[in-house]
Amino acid sequence: MLVLFKNANAIVSCDQKDRVYYKSDLLVENKKIKQIGKNIDVKADRTIDCTGKNIYPGLINTHHHFFQTFVRNLETVDYPNMSVPQWLDTIYPIFSLIDNEVIYYSSLTAMSDLIKHGCTTAFDHQYCYTDKTQNKAVDYQMKAASELGIRYHAGRGCNTLPKSKGSTMPDVMVESTETFIQDIERLTNKFHDPNEFSMSQIVVAPCQPINSYKETFEESVKIARKLNLRLHTHLGEGENSIMMDRYSMRTLDWCEDIGFIGEDVWLAHCWELNSDEYKKLAHYKTSISHCPSPAILGGFPILEMKKLKDFGTHVSLGCDGSATNDSSNLLDAMRIAFLMQCYFGKERGGSISSYDVLKMATVEGAYSLGRKDIGYLSENMAADLFMIDASTLELTGSIHDPKNLIARCGVTGNVDLTMINGEVVFENGKLTKIDESKLNSEGEKVCTKILRNNSSAFSPYKNGF
Repeated sequence: MLVLFKNANAIVSCDQKDRVYYKSDLLVENKKIKQIGKNIDVKADRTIDCTGKNIYPGLINTHHHFFQTFVRNLETVDYPNMSVPQWLDTIYPIFSLIDNEVIYYSSLTAMSDLIKHGCTTAFDHQYCYTDKTQNKAVDYQMKAASELGIRYHAGRGCNTLPKSKGSTMPDVMVESTETFIQDIERLTNKFHDPNEFSMSQIVVAPCQPINSYKETFEESVKIARKLNLRLHTHLGEGENSIMMDRYSMRTLDWCEDIGFIGEDVWLAHCWELNSDEYKKLAHYKTSISHCPSPAILGGFPILEMKKLKDFGTHVSLGCDGSATNDSSNLLDAMRIAFLMQCYFGKERGGSISSYDVLKMATVEGAYSLGRKDIGYLSENMAADLFMIDASTLELTGSIHDPKNLIARCGVTGNVDLTMINGEVVFENGKLTKIDESKLNSEGEKVCTKILRNNSSAFSPYKNGF
């Protein structure tokens, strides 16, 4: 099938030459981009008038927890006034109630939000396994992703250290290392597609070092390298003092010691890292998923992006889970990330540009996920893109620089169109593959039945559901 995007105001490629194509066309053939240029003359199956519109590479979200979408907007869990370990102690009793209905509908909700805001590839760190989900959470997420048409990388997480040994985990959410590794093998056989334009992949993603045995991380490294899977975990978000008490090592040194580092590894948050550790990540080509919203909400240190860029450290962008963010809008994360860097720019020797942030959410996202077929717009790349209407009143006076427009001007609402793998999945304000009204109604019912009716955290809000 041929789809022709005709006469776009600007096509921002984010390619190696940072090219912008003005008053140009983009031709999609099946799953990939066939041509970009002026006056493409072809008989297409569908021609989309892009007059006044800007086209960008699809955004890539490299850290999230979809299940938390039904555990958000809770003032009773006072994250801004807690440390991360305190927050974990408070929130996990709610997480322990989660079943596969919650997994399925919360994943549909989060993925839909991502798509509406230009995201075409999503990674989710799914570490919530209870006596109710058993080991089927990722299966339900894959079903949701397939129904929406989003490109999905599932991080099979786990927590293996019981509370009696110093973790923050309720016993109902603790697994054995053996169970975890066996499920990695099952999911890889069932879902992992390593081929070009793959729509589903599996990532080995033990939740965090303080909530698992060292053996779990060691076995994670072994199975990932055996099956050629990528590795991911939380790191540098307040746990270093605990790791020093347990192992007399900071977390990154501990990861280096067991081999949980390298080009096939990316790490979430990392706001606790110092300059030497930034350099270590650059040396190993290990990337960071920067999640700006939870850093602000938690009052935590802000990554020094200019220093990281100068060191050559790769940094991508993530929403993080909705229990510490409350939305799944990567456009909003871009704006917040840019403003955070500007705020500290003068004392840190300068800020990165808003275009740098766009590349974090595209090119660098592809690097974190180990993908060479997504992240920028060029011939033979995957047809993953989003389009905005640059002719609206609120953007008047800004269209001369489409590269910097998104993060600098705060384009954070629904996009005009999202295409994934050559298929239009969002257009004219609506998802094209599901009934949004039905999803909203069913999702609210599940949230109330499983969580609101059974957790005291929702008790003050009973008049609201």
